[in-house]
Amino acid sequence: MNVNDFIRQRETDWSRLETLINRHKGRAPLSAQEARELGVLYRAVTSDLALARRDFPDQRVTLFLNQLLTKTHSFIYQQDAGDFHAFVRYFTQRIPQTFRQTGRFTLAGFLLFIIPFFIGFRLASTNPDIATSLGLAEQRQILSDNETWTDIPLESRPYASSFIMSNNIRVAILAFGGGVAFGLFTLYVLTTNGLIIGAVLGLATHYGMGETLLAFIIGHGVIELSVIFMAGGAGLQLGWALLNPEPYTRRDALALAARRTVTLIVAAIPLLIIAGLIEGFISPTELPFAVRAGVGIVSGILLYGYLIFAGRRPEKTE
Repeated sequence: MNVNDFIRQRETDWSRLETLINRHKGRAPLSAQEARELGVLYRAVTSDLALARRDFPDQRVTLFLNQLLTKTHSFIYQQDAGDFHAFVRYFTQRIPQTFRQTGRFTLAGFLLFIIPFFIGFRLASTNPDIATSLGLAEQRQILSDNETWTDIPLESRPYASSFIMSNNIRVAILAFGGGVAFGLFTLYVLTTNGLIIGAVLGLATHYGMGETLLAFIIGHGVIELSVIFMAGGAGLQLGWALLNPEPYTRRDALALAARRTVTLIVAAIPLLIIAGLIEGFISPTELPFAVRAGVGIVSGILLYGYLIFAGRRPEKTE
């Protein structure tokens, strides 16, 4: 079959799909019948694109199908910014659903952080001289004097909280944006942060300051680290879209992955603000360890309860 035969056989479905999108874009929603038809056509055109990329990679029809599917995807997932209910659904359904759908990438982000974390902890707790190689000589000196840098004066806490929030948001954005470098910069951000944080805790343990430092970290750490894993997982999705774009072009695959993963970054910003508030106003206090640990545990339960259970619609029975 040549390209002209392929177009003649399939162009009716392509035209119908394009008509459905253009007719309802920015207007009334699809009817139930049209929604079912859209799903059938979307799957059919996806198969057509796979065939076109295999048999006619240099023909204009392949580019057309790429663009048609990208437009269809945008239409399916469009949100009305002026609709308050859509705004609520975004946070109560879209974010947790996206988290669950892309959970394997978040898990990969967690592993890329936690393995270097334990390596750094082991190295620094048994051989504190490693601190110099890791750029932690100053932290080692402070810890060896049985002090920490976590005692934030009361009058400085609002400014410290603001700085902490902005710094954590910066790290999350770097972990996410690093995905456009085929995921390599995301890998670097996750592994180096894991190594350094593990090494700092290892140094603290070596000098008998581990509990003091852990008491500072535990209140805000669950949310903060979870967001870093999510942002890193989002960056890895961008990298994977570039490495394995089929059946799309790399540009289209990256655009689709970005639309999906930006949802996680939208969630990351308010979560990091919460973590920054805890870190600025609760973590540096003299509250008992159990209280600060309780804040970390409760915040973790609320966060993962939301991400795992929110937005689950009960199955309809006929």
